[in-house]
Amino acid sequence: MLEDKTGQAVPQVTFRTRQGEQWVDVSTDDIFKGKTVAVFSLPGAFTPTCSSTHLPRYNELAAVLAENGVDDIVCLSVNDTFVMNAWLADQEAEHIRVLPDGNGEFTDGMGMLVDKQDLGFGKRSWRYSMLVKDGIIDKMFIEPNKPGDPFEVSDADTMLAYLNPAALKPSAITVFSKPGCPFCLRAKQMLSDKNMRFEEVVLGKGVSSTTLKAVSGHSTVPQIFIDGRHIGGSEELTAYFA
Repeated sequence: MLEDKTGQAVPQVTFRTRQGEQWVDVSTDDIFKGKTVAVFSLPGAFTPTCSSTHLPRYNELAAVLAENGVDDIVCLSVNDTFVMNAWLADQEAEHIRVLPDGNGEFTDGMGMLVDKQDLGFGKRSWRYSMLVKDGIIDKMFIEPNKPGDPFEVSDADTMLAYLNPAALKPSAITVFSKPGCPFCLRAKQMLSDKNMRFEEVVLGKGVSSTTLKAVSGHSTVPQIFIDGRHIGGSEELTAYFA
């Protein structure tokens, strides 16, 4: 059985991390003491669900989680520090701190170390998340104990709903642009002024004007999408905000 350790202290371990060219030991207290930390643990870096959904969504909701009392967001996996660092760089998840639990000590102490030899993984972490306040587990979200890799309750949205069910989530915004475009700069500045995070897709970097026209029906830039709705260019964005 996977034990819910809500109300208990997190395990006291030392994480062997690589920061630049140096080995840096990081203790449990370094991570949790005097802070509110959202932790999500997963089977492995570079694995499908972890890369496509679990980590990216925590990164997307980092700002609103911070507004609701979270000091740090930590992703933990039974991987070595080189793998975790490479994965973080690949994901460009600047708001997430990754912790390598290479020997599985923390995961074992949490009662979440499971056998995944059938996948050639050896011992790995079961997928779960938790909110930790000053080293004490305030709440755990443990995926149901069933075959495969269930992903139902340890997601970032569930964590946010626990913290504040009425919290406003950030919009999903994409700006199609091209270098040297003054209207693109204007649109991006408007979004930045309103503290609205956006993804920029630059024409010429694997994206052609044909792609832009197929998606938006227009060949001019910028073209802005908010939560799946096509807004248009910079003038239309001004009208949208008005």
